[in-house]
Amino acid sequence: MAIKVSVELQAKPGQRAELKSLIESIVANHGPGQHGFLGSTRYEVLDNPDILVEIADWESAEARAAHMQDAMATGVYAPLLELLAAPFRATVIRQLP
Repeated sequence: MAIKVSVELQAKPGQRAELKSLIESIVANHGPGQHGFLGSTRYEVLDNPDILVEIADWESAEARAAHMQDAMATGVYAPLLELLAAPFRATVIRQLP
């Protein structure tokens, strides 16, 4: 069953644009070939210029879990950590039947 993942990332002050650019680069280089990845969109939080929200679509929770396990092992997301002011928060959701 398809899922969505909402990821809230708080950039260090004034670095949201740099964070957005880095995420877009990672998605462009690693997203299209990932099994089960259907795409993602980034959003700004209107009342906080340092927060970025990404909503990603996946074919299944299992496909996303496999991707995250591989990404952690290879360090794909490590450069993002340098731009974050706080740990990111990911929420995995699916549509109610």
